[in-house]
Amino acid sequence: MATFLFDEIIFGPVKSRRLGVSLGINLLPVNKKICNFNCIYCECGLNSDSEKVHGRLPSRKEVYEALDLKLAAMKQENLKPDVITYAGNGEPTIHPDFPGIIDDSIILRDRYFPEARIAVLSNATTIAKPAVRNALLKIDQNILKLDSVFESTIIAHNNPGVKINVDDLIDNLAQFKGKVIIQTLFVRGTFKGMDIDNSTPGEIEAWLSALEKIRPSEVMIYTISRDTPDVGDLKKVPEKELRQIAARVESLGIPTQVSG
Repeated sequence: MATFLFDEIIFGPVKSRRLGVSLGINLLPVNKKICNFNCIYCECGLNSDSEKVHGRLPSRKEVYEALDLKLAAMKQENLKPDVITYAGNGEPTIHPDFPGIIDDSIILRDRYFPEARIAVLSNATTIAKPAVRNALLKIDQNILKLDSVFESTIIAHNNPGVKINVDDLIDNLAQFKGKVIIQTLFVRGTFKGMDIDNSTPGEIEAWLSALEKIRPSEVMIYTISRDTPDVGDLKKVPEKELRQIAARVESLGIPTQVSG
């Protein structure tokens, strides 16, 4: 199926299933995906092995100027974003100026739309770094991925390019002391001859146990809805099942949002 890359630093605003009217910020190249995960369901496609496409990260100054210009135009047109969201063509927190860029976005948000939230969608691989952690603690919605608590499933679903120690990951997520939203994408099917399914009873029980330790402010669960890389036979998990999973999370006292 067709996937896509965001071709500008600022994109949208778009209507997000989970966030509302979202103005997106892409801290990665506009012509290449750069991520330390290579998720089999990623709407941006798989990481490129080709060195023919050289991606350049936008500078902190470029991000500031682009966001300033866009927010000023939206203010003039009376178009209010619900949220300013860092997402884009890969993992936003790997940008070397990520902490400073977050500081800049808070200044600009407060200048133009002080009621808007700032969100970061991250795969949580860099949260052990103090500067990244501190930046995430400053924003309104610190949304971190946890698709599974089994290393084999993480490898199958997320294809990490970095070593993932699940116990350390859960401990690092718990250190946010509730100022974190956990997002989990449930999917099943086949990939390279392997069965793919992180919604089995064993997966859910272990994931719920991790959530009890992390105690996030919220959980967002969803399934594939856009095009995915043409690398296997991936299927949605039905919304009825997602809501059953959500009910179990809510029984732990954790608010849960479902996007089917």
